[in-house]
Amino acid sequence: MTEGESSSGLRPRKDETEEGRLWQRVKSLLFGRNHEPTLREQLEEKIAEHEEDVEEGEAPDSEGDLSAIEREMVRNLLHFSEHRVDDVMVPRADILGIRDDASFDEAVAAFVEHGHSRMPVYKDSLDNITGMIHVKDIFAVLADGKEKPDSLETFIRQPRFVPQSMGVMQLLDEMRRTRTHLAIVFDEYSGTEGLVTIEDLVEEIVGEIEDEHDDEPEALFVENAPGIWDADARTELDDLADALDEKLSEADEDVDTIGGLAFVLAGQVPDVGDMLIHPESGWKIEIVEGDERRVTRVRLYRPEVVGEAAG
Repeated sequence: MTEGESSSGLRPRKDETEEGRLWQRVKSLLFGRNHEPTLREQLEEKIAEHEEDVEEGEAPDSEGDLSAIEREMVRNLLHFSEHRVDDVMVPRADILGIRDDASFDEAVAAFVEHGHSRMPVYKDSLDNITGMIHVKDIFAVLADGKEKPDSLETFIRQPRFVPQSMGVMQLLDEMRRTRTHLAIVFDEYSGTEGLVTIEDLVEEIVGEIEDEHDDEPEALFVENAPGIWDADARTELDDLADALDEKLSEADEDVDTIGGLAFVLAGQVPDVGDMLIHPESGWKIEIVEGDERRVTRVRLYRPEVVGEAAG
């Protein structure tokens, strides 16, 4: 056994450093000295140790070992079961559906325009989704030169409906077993909250999957004049706090997005044109787009801009 090696043949652990000892003390306070680390914790710790060694040049990122991408996938997989369906779903505002009374030609045009392989079918509104249609069923009619049907009824398949609180691991297992690729997510009032595809679930492990039909991602908030920002209502408050003002993440209630903050400040779904003041930061929030159910876009005014306008 060479100097510096333990009986296991490994180098001294990183927790021999001051930082490592501090972390050990924190774990002892939280879990007790006799806390046995779970397999998940052990795997995460080993990955973290290996990455530190690679960064410091103490362990080469050698062939045959886990690559950086593989390590990230393993880390994502370790936490996959912690997510709920509403963490990964496409929100209602972004659902692209088609009316149940749409014509065959309208369905073809919708698939061509949006580039999706499946689309939900609804009656009157997205709260009444009656099924889904698959692009291959539609284009099979065109490819075979068949007569166009008068309605979409023969193409409608029964979708899967799941609660927003369902765990993603359970949903992935159900979708795999039932060979379902799309599920409609409903809220506690049985209204449509969003939808989730099997691709959305896989992306939580492997990262974003884009194809030739995906549009370039658009910035959720942009400055259109000095001190004035246009923002999608889905913009995370933490992102705004990092980019604009850390006080923007402060709220009396537990909200994550600027749209949610606008709702809290107004005490209801605000109307387009309403002006709200965020008391913690002094920022002014103008409702630019929305409907009776939700806000979709807002305009943010830095406090000094508000003061200049008032003066």
